Amino acid sequence: MSSNKKNNNKNENINEKANDKIKLNDGKVNDKKKNDKLKIVILLIAFVLFMAGSTFLYNNLQRNKSAENENVANENELKAPDFTVYDLDGNPTQLSELEGKPVVLNFWASWCPPCKAEMPYFDNAYKEIGDDVHFLMVDLVDGFNETVATGSRYIEQEGYTFPVYFDTEGEAGYAYGVRAIPMTLFIDKDGYIITSVHGMIEEETLRENIEMIRN
Repeated sequence: MSSNKKNNNKNENINEKANDKIKLNDGKVNDKKKNDKLKIVILLIAFVLFMAGSTFLYNNLQRNKSAENENVANENELKAPDFTVYDLDGNPTQLSELEGKPVVLNFWASWCPPCKAEMPYFDNAYKEIGDDVHFLMVDLVDGFNETVATGSRYIEQEGYTFPVYFDTEGEAGYAYGVRAIPMTLFIDKDGYIITSVHGMIEEETLRENIEMIRN
């Protein structure tokens, strides 16, 4: 009987140890599951943060790219240099005062054959759209080869109706670096040079360029 009791106690001790081992294993399993869940949560948070950071970076790059494109566009626009010229009566006209309407700026002289050849094209255009576009026909007066008298006499003889201005101080020619004439610039209503033609202009080109600054 004493032997049976010892065996029973021994069995109970074994069972208790087995139960303790099972509990320990269960605890390890639970801890592993908790760690796995924690890892998944951390990975999800990291993924969300990564996506948010990537989106922020992409949007930032797009904004910077747009700003750069805008800056490039602005750099490509050339503001027309300002100057003052004078009509036959000596009244001053400043280019910047004409903003609000497009401007056709032409440099010419009465001794210049190509200048005289293109004059009818300007006069025809002025008669048609002179109310919508400023025509600034600037005679490059040097006091020797060209004077106010010779320039105005030529215009009167030909019967041209567009307004004529005289660069008596050389300010306009200097501002645009005029080295040869004729030279024509097309300026939009905001005062920016859109295009230009060096040398004699054809009537079709003149009208096409005027349409560019009117639109």
